[in-house]
Amino acid sequence: MTEREKMLAGQLYDCSDPELLEQWHKAKDLVLKYNTLPSKDMQAKDEILSQLLGGRGENLWITPPFFVDYGNNIYFGNHCEVNMNCTFLDDNKIVIGDHTLIAPNVQIYTAFHPTHAQDRFGEPKPDGSFQFCTGYTAPVIIGKCVWIGGGAIILPGVTIGDNVVIGAGSVVTKDIPSNTIAYGNPCKVVRENLPLSKQKK
Repeated sequence: MTEREKMLAGQLYDCSDPELLEQWHKAKDLVLKYNTLPSKDMQAKDEILSQLLGGRGENLWITPPFFVDYGNNIYFGNHCEVNMNCTFLDDNKIVIGDHTLIAPNVQIYTAFHPTHAQDRFGEPKPDGSFQFCTGYTAPVIIGKCVWIGGGAIILPGVTIGDNVVIGAGSVVTKDIPSNTIAYGNPCKVVRENLPLSKQKK
């Protein structure tokens, strides 16, 4: 297996792999261009997103600045919005369903590292330095009609169902079922997410 294949399979992989670093640098260059474009230059933004993302539906709006690791592991449905200063560490897939809104400063992580330093870096070299670190990944799946509040952090391996609201500042460590409102650190379901017509008065 290549290091990229290991990465997407959730196996321990070498973050310094040349193929991965080439993709990483390409994404950083594309994001730099995207983040410095004139606000009204929608055509240039669209062209960059076509090069950067793994896939997307219609009417995607991403307000810069926007930050990614590889970009090509991010998939959007239709009519999604990402507000400013969001960070997506897409070392594994990040899949976002139709009509999902992501507020400012949201962080989505698919990458993590072994907890023990020796497992992250291996044995030190004779000069005392270390190899480039190793890591693991797990995908993040976000359903349709989800609203992620400002400053929320979504950790690797989390699945969020359809019609969910994640409160601002939440740290999402576990799956959140559909049709719920959840918040906190760690994020927990607090109630059903019902339309106003069905809420008790």
